[in-house]
Amino acid sequence: MDPTAPNSGGDHAAGADATGPTNTTVTLPPLTLRDVPRLPSALASPSPAVPNPISRHPYYHPPSTFYISPGDVSLRHAFFDLASAAPSPLVAYRRAGPRRDLAVDPARARAALVTCGGLCPGLNTVLRELVVGLHELYGVRDVFGVAAGYRGFYGGDEDHVRLDPAAVDDWHKKGGTVLKTTRGGFDLGKIVDGIVARGYTQVYAIGGDGTMRGAVAIFQEFKRRGLNISITGIPKTVDNDIGIIDRSFGFQTAVEIAQQAIDAAHVEAVSAVNGIGLVKLMGRSTGHIALHATLSSRDVDCCLIPEIDFYLEGKGGLFEFLYERIKKKGHAVIVVAEGAGQELIPRTDDQKREQDESGNIVFLDVGPWLKSELGRWWKREHSDELLTVKYIDPTYMIRAVPANATDNLYCTLLAHSAIHGVMAGFTGFVPGPINGTYSYIPLEDIAVAKNPVDVNDHKWAWVRSVTSQPDFLKSQA
Repeated sequence: MDPTAPNSGGDHAAGADATGPTNTTVTLPPLTLRDVPRLPSALASPSPAVPNPISRHPYYHPPSTFYISPGDVSLRHAFFDLASAAPSPLVAYRRAGPRRDLAVDPARARAALVTCGGLCPGLNTVLRELVVGLHELYGVRDVFGVAAGYRGFYGGDEDHVRLDPAAVDDWHKKGGTVLKTTRGGFDLGKIVDGIVARGYTQVYAIGGDGTMRGAVAIFQEFKRRGLNISITGIPKTVDNDIGIIDRSFGFQTAVEIAQQAIDAAHVEAVSAVNGIGLVKLMGRSTGHIALHATLSSRDVDCCLIPEIDFYLEGKGGLFEFLYERIKKKGHAVIVVAEGAGQELIPRTDDQKREQDESGNIVFLDVGPWLKSELGRWWKREHSDELLTVKYIDPTYMIRAVPANATDNLYCTLLAHSAIHGVMAGFTGFVPGPINGTYSYIPLEDIAVAKNPVDVNDHKWAWVRSVTSQPDFLKSQA
């Protein structure tokens, strides 16, 4: 029964006009707070609270609503099925933001910032805003950039660079990461020993899912050793494949640059006889960039992502569809995510076992393979007709550009949310927006949470309606 329907037993007034607005009281399921860990010192016997120095800022006087209440939470899900017979429990997280009283004395803080893994638009913005926020908001003067990823923690003095607002002033205008980055090199004991030896009390780790898993291990080692050191992860993945949070930074910039590549492929396709523009976009396990760029472009005829299976030849296959589209329009544009169709590409035994420095299976290059297979099929089936295929791979253009305005703002909010959480005595957490509300999520949740494209939701249905591409379901004859 729908508890929101008129006359369903709710608190509707007798004789209320159901054709107008009505009020219905509904009892929601129990709420579970998924809380983040705290520093040992924050859990110890009560000590005098440290007033937030923002309250004494010479130019900014925070209003009464500026500080986050200890009871403020955000809900994991923004919509609920009130008619469900067995509604799921509600999960909540602590709201991110500044606290009136701190559990950390900023004068004693010593912060380390590190970037790990591949490049992503916004890395330098996050670094800049962490440095500026620590200095200007909380008066932290000992802030260091750790070069070369996690291995930099057990590197030499040259891998630990003191940073201040003047040093990072224009970093947000640069692509890449000024601190340098690497994959691998994760030696837990040596990393934690290096952190302790240099007296760091706060660690800000910026990276993707591998970096988050590393941060979980570091947090657990801090806990095992009884160390009063905070660690927070700021999730970075241009593919937007980290779950729980609304999106990862750099994603919107990636979609913007990807659309430029699609525009170029479209020009090449329409300028040739029987022209096909083929664009490979980033997306190992998820197709969010390809999906959003396709929706933004409206020039794409087929979008292939890791979450859907497809086949090349035969009725209902990709090549038949492309031939029909070319006969109708004179050209076609294909967007393929790098993780799509991997099961179709022949592999040697060595290739099946090959992994990169982060332990990921090495993907074969779907773009050139698809171009080759298409050309071979066309020559066999339509040898008397011309075909021109232009292949564009903008991967490193996308990774290397500075963040756009939207991502720059987002990176600032993430950095400041991380600082506020650390100063409040939280550790082992990730800041991020959940349904638009910035929240603190346990690191271990983020490290395992995935964000695949839901091919059953409206967004993928919009892609299908824009491209009119087949569903690639083989008939069960």
